[in-house]
Amino acid sequence: MNRSPTEESWLSHRRYPRVLLGLLVLLQVALAIDPHDRADWLLENGLLFGGVAVLIATHRKLPLSRVSYTLIFVFLCLHTIGAHYTYSLVPYDEWLTALTGRPGLLGDGRNHYDRLVHFAYGLLLTYPVREIFLRVALVRGFWGYYLPLDVTMATSMIYELIEWGAAELFGGDLGVAYLGSQGDPWDAQKDMALATLGGIIAMLCTAALNWRYQRDFAQEWADSLRVKIATPLGEDELQRLRAERETTRLS
Repeated sequence: MNRSPTEESWLSHRRYPRVLLGLLVLLQVALAIDPHDRADWLLENGLLFGGVAVLIATHRKLPLSRVSYTLIFVFLCLHTIGAHYTYSLVPYDEWLTALTGRPGLLGDGRNHYDRLVHFAYGLLLTYPVREIFLRVALVRGFWGYYLPLDVTMATSMIYELIEWGAAELFGGDLGVAYLGSQGDPWDAQKDMALATLGGIIAMLCTAALNWRYQRDFAQEWADSLRVKIATPLGEDELQRLRAERETTRLS
């Protein structure tokens, strides 16, 4: 059967993720050559390789939108650059100087590339998480914005715990490079705050677009906040389940 031009296009839902994956592989191969710290590069990319494997494994049953794949791709590219140099040594100031001819545009002192990537984590990945919630859990209204943000905040916290555990486990220069706190005692809190801010911006932009184009936007929000089960759960639900089980056993 002949496919339509749209289906054959590289921008099709079938081909577009493959194009992005190919570009990401090329970037990874290029930046895998002589990274600043090979051990840190491997440690930093562990979660990336795992995440890409999950996306590939679930692509047939849960193909995401091209918007989501693009957002994920941009975030992974930012992470790949950080892993090559180690986050605290990305020479973005030199790049800006070469581009503009003006040194020190972002100030001297701390390297803020890790802060950029934490902000990008919330800004770029909260929408793909929302798409999964809408399509798998069928959440709607308020919960379609709050739950993706909540997951972003929770996973950001989990990553900070992973960083702490890895730094304790490996110690030495590798632990310091992976942790990337650069002497800031509030580094973890600031990273989580930036991820949260990025997620809030992403959900506000998504809500604004839906408010503009979705006719039942207000009704959907109202329905999502309406009580669906009037009776209490907890011990009452446990008692009901026990009674139901006993009835089934005796019948």
